[in-house]
Amino acid sequence: MQTRIFHLQNLTALHVGTGQGVGVVDLPIARSKATNLPIVPGSAIKGVLRDELKSQGITTDDVNVLFGKDKDADHAGAIAFGDANLLILPIRSFAGTVAYATCSYILRQYGRDINENLTLSTTKNEACAYVVEDSVLLLGNKIALEDLDINAKSTQEAKDIADKIAQALYPDSTPNANEWRKEFAQRFVILPDDIFSFLADTATEIRTRIRIVRETRMAQQGALWTEENLPADAVLWGVLGISKARDKSERSEEELANLLPKDEINIQIGGKHTVGRGFCRLLINKNNNQ
Repeated sequence: MQTRIFHLQNLTALHVGTGQGVGVVDLPIARSKATNLPIVPGSAIKGVLRDELKSQGITTDDVNVLFGKDKDADHAGAIAFGDANLLILPIRSFAGTVAYATCSYILRQYGRDINENLTLSTTKNEACAYVVEDSVLLLGNKIALEDLDINAKSTQEAKDIADKIAQALYPDSTPNANEWRKEFAQRFVILPDDIFSFLADTATEIRTRIRIVRETRMAQQGALWTEENLPADAVLWGVLGISKARDKSERSEEELANLLPKDEINIQIGGKHTVGRGFCRLLINKNNNQ
């Protein structure tokens, strides 16, 4: 099997939900059971990518080989999408407007998938955030995210990790790639795991919505609800696998992998399409053969 890393960056608020919630939010987003961090199930991406490839002129036969047939299926598809896991969470910052935050736990998981060592050499039990030297987030030796004041240090390790993620998000084919990479690095921060987990629970976007009765232009009785969204500019990553064709053609993994987009594409995933949720950049930009 040939594997690829994909990155998903939402351009607008993203709602990939789980139906009616039992907590204070009526329509929560999908989260990992083990970590409670936001995820996007692979099934939410796979179907959208199938439709996108169709619109780009790829033949029906090629689409069916990759994804399987919609009806009268006599073979499975050759592509398997893993869930997209949270890599970067945008968080309101007192300095610099917004921080692009991650944590050591996420970097270990991400490094495992891209075959890179992204481990920080930190002092045990050190509750400190790490930023790049020219960070716009620093206020003296602290950063202020939401209502939290956190001790911060600038390190070369943080710069190296920020550059690696920025390179994946903004490859050379991206217009003004260097400017985007520089801005990303200046807002990048690695938080302690417990602080990041707290913010991943509390710093998502909650919107309250109502339904209007067209004739009276008043709110419909009982039609008031809240929905949770992953804020714009969040970044997720995942792994997809491509096996050889499962139909009679038995086309190779390499041949099928070449059908996937070489450059970034814009897609819309999740729910609430008609109110602008879910516009994303999708980049399948790393060959990760194992």
